Amino acid sequence: MTNDATGSRATWALLALAIGAFGIGTTEFSPMGLLPVIAEGIGVSIPTAGMLISAYAIGVMVGAPMMTLLFSRFGKRTALMALMGIFTIGNLLSALAPDYWTLLAARVVTSLNHGAFFGLGAVVAASVVPKEKQASAVAVMFMGLTIANIGGVPAATWIGQQIGWRMAFAGTSALGLVAIAALRFALPKGAPGQPVNVRRELRVLIRPEVVISILITMLGFSGTFALYTYVAPLLEDLVGASGSFVTLALALIGIGFTVGNWLGGKLADWSPEGATAIFLAAMAVIMLAMPFLLTSRVTAAITLMVWGIAAFAIVPPVQTRVMQAAHDAPGLASSVNIGAFNLGNAIGAAIGGAVIALGYGYAAVPVAGGALAVAALSLVAVARRRTVEPNSCYST
Repeated sequence: MTNDATGSRATWALLALAIGAFGIGTTEFSPMGLLPVIAEGIGVSIPTAGMLISAYAIGVMVGAPMMTLLFSRFGKRTALMALMGIFTIGNLLSALAPDYWTLLAARVVTSLNHGAFFGLGAVVAASVVPKEKQASAVAVMFMGLTIANIGGVPAATWIGQQIGWRMAFAGTSALGLVAIAALRFALPKGAPGQPVNVRRELRVLIRPEVVISILITMLGFSGTFALYTYVAPLLEDLVGASGSFVTLALALIGIGFTVGNWLGGKLADWSPEGATAIFLAAMAVIMLAMPFLLTSRVTAAITLMVWGIAAFAIVPPVQTRVMQAAHDAPGLASSVNIGAFNLGNAIGAAIGGAVIALGYGYAAVPVAGGALAVAALSLVAVARRRTVEPNSCYST
């Protein structure tokens, strides 16, 4: 096969994975902009509605290893298509949910595909390019997630505000059908999967370097979602934002996520550890300064876009770190790390909600997120020390 044919096959495969990521990103992040609308629609408070986001994140964490092991007997294409089927069903159930608890359960169903899709998808993405471009290939797949924040999330937010949040979920379910078709077209059928040696895979997960990498992921995204979960009411409270400005702000954050994802992939090709440290430090500084920066719509828009760059730039390097540390069992470790992203989402949403509920005000929410980013940065330093210690079990 010629290099052009190989490159074309890789491009189509990465595009199909990015389409799936776009759908998942839309359903994961759109509730942030719709929290006030959903809360009013089902008769609960905004912090209570925020638990829908936490429930989704916990579902990802639990579902990531479970679904990865369950679908290991299938080929990668079949597994990824089946996972997007779960996505489609879950969003339809969300659109039809009659009350808060049913919606909560539907969000958990939707979340079950998330970790395994990104975990297996990252392995597929890395397998279709040369080794020196693997981080960039993973970033291409995640580009669908970030572009969702430019197009999918603002569109779902607008639909939810104008027509109703149920229609936003119904529309999102259609993205699942598009992703299934794209995966069917772009990915080769491949050989059937092999039964997983669960004991061997789990042993990989308890390696110190894998554990530290997963903890960095969890703490870093706890900081991100302490803010992002409550960005709509935060903007309404601090700068008097209207619904249209919230939609604009979400689009700007999405642009930041997209730029950051690309930049993080490029720097991770150079050094996953160095890129992680740089962007965690930037995120911490920006979030700790936010109470002084979110003083007008202009400064809020600029600050949130720059924050979005730093916040999502950590994704390719931390995902690459885990796959390298668990090189002999990357599928499960990659999926569990996606679970760690979403455990961080749940922790961040809970911490942000607690800050609000305790009466500290919305200005304190990004400060709490900044503190979590500092904690993640300290673990990067721990990982670095393990790398340079002569007797360390960590190797590069």
